[in-house]
Amino acid sequence: MFFITVLIFLFALSLGSFANCLIWRLYKQETIGGRSYCPLCRHSLAWYDNIPLLSYLNLRGRCRFCHKRISRQYPVVELMMALLFLFFWFKHLDFLYLDIDVLMVTIKPLSFWLYLIRDWLAVFIFSVIFVFDARFYLVSNAIVFPASLCFIILNLFLGASWFTLLLTIIVAGLFFALQFFITRGRGLGEGDIWLGLLLGTLFPDWGLLIVAILSAYLIGTFVGLGLIIVGRKSWGSKLPLGVFLALGAIIALAWGPAIISSYWRLF
Repeated sequence: MFFITVLIFLFALSLGSFANCLIWRLYKQETIGGRSYCPLCRHSLAWYDNIPLLSYLNLRGRCRFCHKRISRQYPVVELMMALLFLFFWFKHLDFLYLDIDVLMVTIKPLSFWLYLIRDWLAVFIFSVIFVFDARFYLVSNAIVFPASLCFIILNLFLGASWFTLLLTIIVAGLFFALQFFITRGRGLGEGDIWLGLLLGTLFPDWGLLIVAILSAYLIGTFVGLGLIIVGRKSWGSKLPLGVFLALGAIIALAWGPAIISSYWRLF
């Protein structure tokens, strides 16, 4: 089990590194192929300067060539993705059966892999959305549309019906579209409508969809009020909603059923 945990951690670190590269190249509208380079001096990086987390620590957070500071985004995204991948791995371990005699782990149901792949994909996609919107106040449809298709396929294999999926997609999209048109684009951006559609493809369960959206708006409200109180924002300032929708999606995936159960116990 320790060996599997280490492999997952290293795999997720690599995906976090790829996510950082993807974010920058999507913003610059560059191809994903080609060698990595320093975004400050554009010098190509050797493999030993591109090892997730370790290279940042070895270089003490500075580019080897221009000596300017490397954004903390890089190690933070890599580490958070690794921790979230491990979290969802252990979350689904109730599907595992451990044979102590032969020291082997046997995974019986296919649903284990489907749920795990869906949740890991969601972590990757919403990490990219979080950082992209936080840095550039933009939502990239080059991420949203392919991810939506993947979530539709995975949820269909997990037993969701076409009708339920179509309904959650339409309702989630309309929820944000109405806000966009009522506020004439001042309340949220067009990209947030597509994020609503993405949430609809990820959550064919109405309860989880509501948890994701409510969590996003609650976190956004508290963060916004906090920034106003400390003088970082004014009442008319905009916040990147995609950041909070990404957080809401992860919260719903991780603790959605527990939140819903706690709510019904209260009433």
